Amino acid sequence: MASSSNVGQSSSSHSRRLSWPPEPIPPVGYLSRKALPIKRSDAEALTREDVQYDLLNHIFSDTKAVFTPQTPEKADKITFKELYINALYNSNKCSKVLKEKMIETPAFGVELAKISLLTNVGRINTTMAFFPEMKTALRTYHPVPSLQKTDGNAQDAPRIKNCLKAALLPSEFKSLPPSTPEEVLEKKRAGQIPPTSVVNLIFVLSNHAAPLASIHFDGTFNFLDLFLPKPLSSSDRARVFLWLMFHYLESSNTNPFDDEYSRNNPTKAPLLRTLSASEMARENIDTREEIEWGRTMSARRNQFLQKLVSAMESEKKTKPAAPHFVPAVPQPNGQPSGRRSRRTEPTKEEAAFMYYVPGEEPAPTPPPVREPPRRETLSRSQSAGTAELGRPEDRSMLQHAWHTVMTTDPLGDSDDDGDEYSRLDYARRLGVISRIRQRPPTPEAPIQQPHTVPIVHTRSSRNSPFTGRWQRVESWD
Repeated sequence: MASSSNVGQSSSSHSRRLSWPPEPIPPVGYLSRKALPIKRSDAEALTREDVQYDLLNHIFSDTKAVFTPQTPEKADKITFKELYINALYNSNKCSKVLKEKMIETPAFGVELAKISLLTNVGRINTTMAFFPEMKTALRTYHPVPSLQKTDGNAQDAPRIKNCLKAALLPSEFKSLPPSTPEEVLEKKRAGQIPPTSVVNLIFVLSNHAAPLASIHFDGTFNFLDLFLPKPLSSSDRARVFLWLMFHYLESSNTNPFDDEYSRNNPTKAPLLRTLSASEMARENIDTREEIEWGRTMSARRNQFLQKLVSAMESEKKTKPAAPHFVPAVPQPNGQPSGRRSRRTEPTKEEAAFMYYVPGEEPAPTPPPVREPPRRETLSRSQSAGTAELGRPEDRSMLQHAWHTVMTTDPLGDSDDDGDEYSRLDYARRLGVISRIRQRPPTPEAPIQQPHTVPIVHTRSSRNSPFTGRWQRVESWD
């Protein structure tokens, strides 16, 4: 009884020293997930506070080799850093160049793993890129001075996320990986160690952060809050994260990341220590070199955008004018030409009609009203395109076709002669046909008159008398 009382007193004093955040934090839902990604303007650097550099540093600098490798060639236990980097390296979406860089420069592999972990939990969304030569308007460039100290880290968030989604166990390529925490624990209880890849486990815990808040925490804190800028110790948050990784990936009943509270309360994560304002100010401090490098990269991005815009403007000036529309030319008497004159008023749609003019600059003002063209009689040679017409107005065949479609009454009489534009259009068409056929149109053939032919009926039999008669039949030879 005494020992039990001592344990209770010790646990009570420990809980007073290490407690949950005093301000209640609502569980992560749809609205709060939208505020999870880092929001910065284009060319603005991501600081250590944005990425929670101290938290990442504590996670990837832990030296406890307690995790089971996810590849069969590694039999010994490895650290979380090795576990996560190996998962990225063995991903089907990891390029050959990226793999060679990870082997040649191990520090680059650690920096890539830190950025990938932020993408894994949703802090870096797929609208971010980390190289200044990015041209697409769907993403924004951001230098990350604390995580880009090695040469060659020119990835963007979409490629990183594709690499993460393909980082699965060899057995998970043939079947679907577990998608809920219960499925992960069920595979672990069945003896499958590890039950899933570490990358997929982080996706699962991020998607189910709200229901797990009351299982592993006190209901006011969840898994995603570990990566947000909060007045909590970075080392304690790293310990809680590694505790969750071991809890779901390993089968041992003893968690090496336990504290006194988690050992006395099964399924509960270790407690977090709240920081004061002065203690929080001493965490995630950017160095002078990182600040200068971020400014240099932001200036390089602005210079790249200025050159890109200048090149686009010069290219736009050298290009020919784009096709455009010009308003129709009104008739002097206020009435449209051709068969359209049978209508009293144009409709609203017809009044707004504009001609399509390819490759010409649009006129700033409507064209002036011109005098009606003079009438001329077209001869056969002129209709064939061999003689030149006195053109009433410079209207192309395409313009006249649009004008005819928009101004012709479909119920009107088709025997009208039309105006000079119609006759000019007919002459142009005949000229095109003549050039294609290489001779004038075929003259009309004379009309043949019908004539009468006799129809003779022969005898139907020997005994029947001969019968014959003439019948008028119109026959065309």
